[in-house]
Amino acid sequence: MATKCAKLRTQAAPLRSVCDSRVISRRLAVVLLTGLVALVAFAFLSRGNSSKNAVVARVIDGDTIELVGGQRVRLVQIDTPEKRVECYGDEASALTRRLIPAGTHVRIEQDPKLDQVDWYRRQLAYVWKGDENVNVMLVRDGAAGVWFFDGRRGRYSEELLSAAEQAQADRKGLWGSCPLARFNPTESMSSGPPSARG
Repeated sequence: MATKCAKLRTQAAPLRSVCDSRVISRRLAVVLLTGLVALVAFAFLSRGNSSKNAVVARVIDGDTIELVGGQRVRLVQIDTPEKRVECYGDEASALTRRLIPAGTHVRIEQDPKLDQVDWYRRQLAYVWKGDENVNVMLVRDGAAGVWFFDGRRGRYSEELLSAAEQAQADRKGLWGSCPLARFNPTESMSSGPPSARG
């Protein structure tokens, strides 16, 4: 093609414009392809590594909140007892409401190592109030256990495990109130029925 274009450049102007348009088309294709590759790379590298500011609209239960705008967020890597169904469930929900009541400005941080949404289309994330990780606070206060869904550990797994072990040793929250509560970070929290309080 290059030799044909070289020959055409010496001929009439209409033939040169055909050759020039092919060169321009190739250059444009290279620029577009480079841009597409850069966009895909950016999307891949930033996948799940997002952090955004938000405002809490309401606390649904101990480990689920709704943001202004309707997005529901499930606090990732933790599990609180279910309210009205499990021992310490109501207390866990009440603690979450005290920590991040409606109107609280929070930062929502997703973890690229973990799923981004669950079966219920809730965003899975760490919730930050100022410089405090609310997920860790709930575990530290004994309102939640650690749950590494499918065995996957996120970026704060060591901090969560340490907080859980300390809360259990100090018999804080559910660890002092629910004799049937068991610590197993590979399973969802089970604290027994509300009637099993110690």
